[in-house]
Amino acid sequence: MFETLLFDLDGTLTDPFEGITNSVVHALEKFGIAVEDRRTLTKFIGPPLFDSFTHFYGMDEAAARQAIAYYREYFETTGLFENAVYPDIPPVLEELRRRGKRLVVATSKPEKFAVQIMKHFSLDGYFSLIAGATLDDTRIKKADVIAYALTESGADGRSSAMIGDREHDIFGAKANGLYSVGVLYGFGSREELLRAGADAIAATPHALLNIL
Repeated sequence: MFETLLFDLDGTLTDPFEGITNSVVHALEKFGIAVEDRRTLTKFIGPPLFDSFTHFYGMDEAAARQAIAYYREYFETTGLFENAVYPDIPPVLEELRRRGKRLVVATSKPEKFAVQIMKHFSLDGYFSLIAGATLDDTRIKKADVIAYALTESGADGRSSAMIGDREHDIFGAKANGLYSVGVLYGFGSREELLRAGADAIAATPHALLNIL
Protein backbone atom coordinates (compact mmCIF):
# COMPACT_ATOMS: atom_id res chain seq x y z
CA MET A 1 0.00 0.00 0.00
CA PHE A 2 2.73 2.46 0.98
CA GLU A 3 6.22 2.42 -0.48
CA THR A 4 7.81 5.08 1.73
CA LEU A 5 7.21 5.58 5.44
CA LEU A 6 8.23 8.81 7.14
CA PHE A 7 8.75 8.59 10.89
CA ASP A 8 8.87 11.37 13.43
CA LEU A 9 11.71 10.93 15.93
CA ASP A 10 10.76 12.29 19.37
CA GLY A 11 7.82 10.40 20.82
CA THR A 12 7.65 8.02 17.88
CA LEU A 13 11.00 6.24 17.64
CA THR A 14 12.47 7.34 20.97
CA ASP A 15 11.32 8.68 24.34
CA PRO A 16 13.26 11.94 24.78
CA PHE A 17 11.46 13.14 27.92
CA GLU A 18 14.49 13.40 30.21
CA GLY A 19 16.80 15.13 27.75
CA ILE A 20 14.29 17.62 26.39
CA THR A 21 12.81 18.60 29.74
CA ASN A 22 16.27 18.96 31.30
CA SER A 23 17.27 21.22 28.42
CA VAL A 24 14.11 23.33 28.76
CA VAL A 25 14.63 23.64 32.52
CA HIS A 26 18.20 24.78 31.88
CA ALA A 27 16.97 27.45 29.45
CA LEU A 28 14.14 28.70 31.67
CA GLU A 29 16.42 28.95 34.70
CA LYS A 30 18.49 31.49 32.75
CA PHE A 31 15.36 33.66 32.67
CA GLY A 32 14.66 33.13 36.36
CA ILE A 33 11.73 30.83 35.62
CA ALA A 34 11.34 27.83 37.94
CA VAL A 35 9.55 24.68 36.82
CA GLU A 36 7.53 23.03 39.58
CA ASP A 37 6.55 19.92 37.63
CA ARG A 38 8.64 19.01 34.61
CA ARG A 39 5.83 16.82 33.29
CA THR A 40 4.23 20.08 32.18
CA LEU A 41 7.12 20.43 29.75
CA THR A 42 6.02 17.48 27.59
CA LYS A 43 4.32 20.16 25.48
CA PHE A 44 7.83 21.00 24.22
CA ILE A 45 8.20 17.55 22.68
CA GLY A 46 7.23 17.74 19.04
CA PRO A 47 6.74 21.40 18.08
CA PRO A 48 9.61 23.69 17.00
CA LEU A 49 11.31 25.23 20.06
CA PHE A 50 10.72 28.77 18.85
CA ASP A 51 6.97 28.18 18.74
CA SER A 52 6.99 26.61 22.21
CA PHE A 53 8.95 29.35 23.95
CA THR A 54 6.84 32.10 22.37
CA HIS A 55 3.49 30.36 22.87
CA PHE A 56 3.93 28.83 26.32
CA TYR A 57 6.07 31.51 27.96
CA GLY A 58 5.09 34.62 26.02
CA MET A 59 8.62 35.36 24.85
CA ASP A 60 9.25 37.82 22.05
CA GLU A 61 11.45 36.81 19.12
CA ALA A 62 14.73 37.90 20.68
CA ALA A 63 14.03 36.17 23.99
CA ALA A 64 12.88 32.98 22.27
CA ARG A 65 16.05 32.81 20.21
CA GLN A 66 18.14 33.33 23.34
CA ALA A 67 16.15 30.59 25.09
CA ILE A 68 16.91 28.23 22.20
CA ALA A 69 20.61 29.04 22.54
CA TYR A 70 20.46 28.25 26.27
CA TYR A 71 18.51 25.06 25.53
CA ARG A 72 21.21 23.90 23.13
CA GLU A 73 23.97 24.58 25.67
CA TYR A 74 22.65 21.60 27.63
CA PHE A 75 21.17 19.57 24.81
CA GLU A 76 24.25 19.45 22.55
CA THR A 77 26.49 17.88 25.19
CA THR A 78 24.14 15.92 27.44
CA GLY A 79 20.46 16.15 26.63
CA LEU A 80 20.45 14.49 23.24
CA PHE A 81 21.66 11.22 24.78
CA GLU A 82 19.22 11.36 27.73
CA ASN A 83 16.88 9.39 25.56
CA ALA A 84 15.61 5.83 25.11
CA VAL A 85 14.43 3.81 22.13
CA TYR A 86 10.91 2.47 22.57
CA PRO A 87 11.50 -1.29 23.09
CA ASP A 88 9.24 -2.51 20.27
CA ILE A 89 10.57 -0.10 17.66
CA PRO A 90 13.60 -2.07 16.36
CA PRO A 91 11.67 -5.27 15.55
CA VAL A 92 8.90 -3.23 13.89
CA LEU A 93 11.42 -1.36 11.75
CA GLU A 94 13.09 -4.66 10.88
CA GLU A 95 9.78 -6.13 9.73
CA LEU A 96 8.88 -3.06 7.69
CA ARG A 97 12.24 -3.23 5.95
CA ARG A 98 11.71 -6.95 5.32
CA ARG A 99 8.44 -6.05 3.59
CA GLY A 100 10.34 -3.78 1.25
CA LYS A 101 9.33 -0.43 2.74
CA ARG A 102 11.65 2.55 2.40
CA LEU A 103 12.03 4.25 5.79
CA VAL A 104 12.77 7.94 6.28
CA VAL A 105 13.04 10.10 9.39
CA ALA A 106 11.25 13.48 9.23
CA THR A 107 11.75 15.44 12.44
CA SER A 108 11.50 19.05 13.60
CA LYS A 109 14.68 18.43 15.59
CA PRO A 110 17.76 19.93 13.92
CA GLU A 111 19.09 17.40 11.44
CA LYS A 112 22.57 17.50 13.00
CA PHE A 113 21.20 16.27 16.34
CA ALA A 114 18.82 13.76 14.75
CA VAL A 115 21.69 12.08 12.93
CA GLN A 116 23.74 11.89 16.14
CA ILE A 117 20.85 10.38 18.07
CA MET A 118 20.01 7.82 15.39
CA LYS A 119 23.63 6.69 15.17
CA HIS A 120 24.05 6.60 18.96
CA PHE A 121 21.06 4.27 19.35
CA SER A 122 21.92 2.19 16.23
CA LEU A 123 18.69 3.12 14.47
CA ASP A 124 20.31 4.81 11.47
CA GLY A 125 20.80 1.54 9.61
CA TYR A 126 17.06 1.10 9.15
CA PHE A 127 16.63 4.43 7.37
CA SER A 128 17.61 5.60 3.91
CA LEU A 129 17.41 9.28 4.93
CA ILE A 130 17.37 11.29 8.15
CA ALA A 131 15.70 14.64 7.41
CA GLY A 132 15.40 17.35 10.02
CA ALA A 133 15.23 21.05 10.66
CA THR A 134 18.06 23.49 10.01
CA LEU A 135 19.95 25.24 12.81
CA ASP A 136 19.38 28.63 11.15
CA ASP A 137 15.59 28.17 11.29
CA THR A 138 15.15 28.30 7.51
CA ARG A 139 13.44 24.90 7.74
CA ILE A 140 11.68 24.28 11.07
CA LYS A 141 7.97 23.72 10.33
CA LYS A 142 6.98 20.06 10.07
CA ALA A 143 5.35 20.59 6.68
CA ASP A 144 8.63 21.99 5.34
CA VAL A 145 10.66 19.12 6.81
CA ILE A 146 8.31 16.57 5.23
CA ALA A 147 8.49 18.35 1.86
CA TYR A 148 12.28 18.32 2.10
CA ALA A 149 12.30 14.62 3.05
CA LEU A 150 10.12 13.74 0.06
CA THR A 151 12.35 15.68 -2.31
CA GLU A 152 15.62 14.31 -0.95
CA SER A 153 14.38 10.71 -0.91
CA GLY A 154 12.65 10.95 -4.28
CA ALA A 155 9.49 9.55 -2.72
CA ASP A 156 6.02 9.97 -4.20
CA GLY A 157 3.71 11.51 -1.62
CA ARG A 158 0.79 9.52 -3.03
CA SER A 159 2.43 6.28 -1.94
CA SER A 160 3.92 7.60 1.31
CA ALA A 161 2.70 7.82 4.90
CA MET A 162 3.76 9.95 7.86
CA ILE A 163 3.87 8.42 11.34
CA GLY A 164 4.03 10.67 14.41
CA ASP A 165 2.70 11.32 17.89
CA ARG A 166 1.67 15.01 17.74
CA GLU A 167 -0.74 17.13 15.75
CA HIS A 168 2.15 18.83 13.96
CA ASP A 169 2.97 15.51 12.29
CA ILE A 170 -0.59 15.15 11.08
CA PHE A 171 -0.87 18.75 9.87
CA GLY A 172 2.48 18.42 8.09
CA ALA A 173 1.39 15.22 6.40
CA LYS A 174 -1.88 16.77 5.22
CA ALA A 175 -0.05 19.81 3.85
CA ASN A 176 1.97 17.46 1.67
CA GLY A 177 -0.87 15.14 0.68
CA LEU A 178 0.37 12.17 2.73
CA TYR A 179 -1.60 9.54 4.59
CA SER A 180 -1.08 10.10 8.32
CA VAL A 181 -0.85 7.72 11.26
CA GLY A 182 -0.94 9.00 14.84
CA VAL A 183 0.69 6.91 17.57
CA LEU A 184 -0.58 6.86 21.15
CA TYR A 185 2.54 5.66 22.95
CA GLY A 186 4.23 9.06 22.54
CA PHE A 187 3.18 12.46 23.88
CA GLY A 188 0.01 13.31 21.97
CA SER A 189 -3.48 12.18 22.93
CA ARG A 190 -6.02 10.37 20.79
CA GLU A 191 -8.16 13.51 20.89
CA GLU A 192 -5.30 15.70 19.65
CA LEU A 193 -4.46 13.36 16.79
CA LEU A 194 -8.05 12.82 15.67
CA ARG A 195 -8.78 16.54 15.88
CA ALA A 196 -5.81 17.14 13.59
CA GLY A 197 -7.28 14.66 11.11
CA ALA A 198 -5.14 11.53 11.49
CA ASP A 199 -6.17 8.87 8.97
CA ALA A 200 -5.35 6.05 11.40
CA ILE A 201 -4.35 5.59 15.02
CA ALA A 202 -1.82 3.06 16.36
CA ALA A 203 -1.82 2.33 20.08
CA THR A 204 1.51 0.46 19.96
CA PRO A 205 4.47 0.16 17.61
CA HIS A 206 3.35 -3.35 16.60
CA ALA A 207 -0.07 -1.97 15.62
CA LEU A 208 1.70 -0.06 12.85
CA LEU A 209 2.33 -3.35 11.05
CA ASN A 210 -1.41 -3.88 10.54
CA ILE A 211 -1.89 -0.33 9.24
CA LEU A 212 1.13 0.00 7.00
